[in-house]
Order: sequence, then structure tokens, then C-alpha cells
Amino acid sequence: MSRDRFIGAWKLITAEFRSTDGKVNYLWGKNAAGLIIYSAGGNVSAQIMNPDRPKFASRDNLKGTPEEAKAAFDGYQAYFGTFEVDEKEKLVIHHITGNLFPNAIGINLKRFYEFSENDRLTLSTPPMSMGGERVTGVLVWERINPSSGYHSF
Repeated sequence: MSRDRFIGAWKLITAEFRSTDGKVNYLWGKNAAGLIIYSAGGNVSAQIMNPDRPKFASRDNLKGTPEEAKAAFDGYQAYFGTFEVDEKEKLVIHHITGNLFPNAIGINLKRFYEFSENDRLTLSTPPMSMGGERVTGVLVWERINPSSGYHSF
């Protein structure tokens, strides 16, 4: 039953990484934009970006400077794979088949989930290391009405 609640497209509302001392990090900026799609066939695809990433000086995406390429990579996350839901633990598990970060291919991303009454989905990571600190990622998503399309940029 709970797996069906995931099916559809969701736009990112907030993406925070909270440290144990209460500090909040916005990995993709305070205005992060993203889309996660769960299909009825069990597939998941997620993309998150900092919409304020600097543009390349060249209009050719293969001719960016090393600094431009690093900023583009650091400001974007994208992956796809399959998913399953563990209702007992309130976990959704993303089995990663492809990822912008090559080291993450083949891993399983566990996310605690919570649905709210206003068509929002909160996905939280287990505590993890990021930049030498222990943090918990908390991402809030809002279901996209299929008839309205995706117009958040």
C-alpha cells in the first residue's frame, strides 16, 4: 500500500543537511531545485541542482575550464535505478544503477520517509559523514499534479 503513495513525480521544496550541533548546510544552495520520479514499474530517477551554478564562458559544454566543470559537478546530483519500500522500518531504498558520482553506482541509498497530508514527502538520510561532520539530510518534496506540469524554474 505504502509503495503506491510514492508513484508519480515530485518537485524539491527544501534540501538541508543538519549537523548534530544544529548547523544547516545547503549543499545545492538555499534555492535548490530538483525532481524525483517513482514509476509503477519500480524505477526511480532523481535530479537535484543548484540553479545558481555559474555558466560556462564557452557555449560548448565540452570546453569548460576545470573550475567550471568542478562547479557544475559539485552543484548537481543525478541518479537512477529501482526502489523498494520497507513499511516496517519506514524506509524507501533506492538501488542505484547509474549516478553522476561514479563511486555510488551499485549502492543502496536508504531514506526514511514520511508523507504529510498536503501531498508532501520528506526523505531523510541516516546520519552520514559530509565534509568531516556527521549530518542528516532532510529533503522535502511536493507531488506534482500531472495536469500542471513542472514549472518551478
